[in-house]
Amino acid sequence: MNYLMSVIITLGMIVSFSYAQVEKKEIDKEIKRLEQLKSEVKALIDKNNALLESIKEERAKLKQEKEEFKNFIKKAQEERYKKLGKVFEKMDPEMAGEKISNMKDPVKAAYIIYNMKPRLAGEVMNYVKPEMVDKIVKILTDIKKQNMDISDKN
Repeated sequence: MNYLMSVIITLGMIVSFSYAQVEKKEIDKEIKRLEQLKSEVKALIDKNNALLESIKEERAKLKQEKEEFKNFIKKAQEERYKKLGKVFEKMDPEMAGEKISNMKDPVKAAYIIYNMKPRLAGEVMNYVKPEMVDKIVKILTDIKKQNMDISDKN
């Protein structure tokens, strides 16, 4: 009976040892698979970080181009109002005042007046409707404040 017992114990140990070897192989296989997944995820993260960096650079470039475009538009408008101011200076003050009074946008009217010589602008304003004069004066005050603020910063 002792012999039978020792054979059973030996067989149990062999089975346990074989099972442990199979289990170790499976664990090693799973570890390799997880390491491969880890490297794939790392590669994806690196790729996405590079893409994100590229997007950030492009966004900064677009922001700069937008700012340049805004400045270009602003300068073009300033030139346009300067030219319109010169045209209105050459008009008869009464006719210029009537045209200014009939403008739908008081901001445009104010910028035209702003770009005229002060003496001629004053003559034209004598012929502008009072309600339009009020709007133009408010806008001109704001324009002059902005220009003073800008010159104070420089």
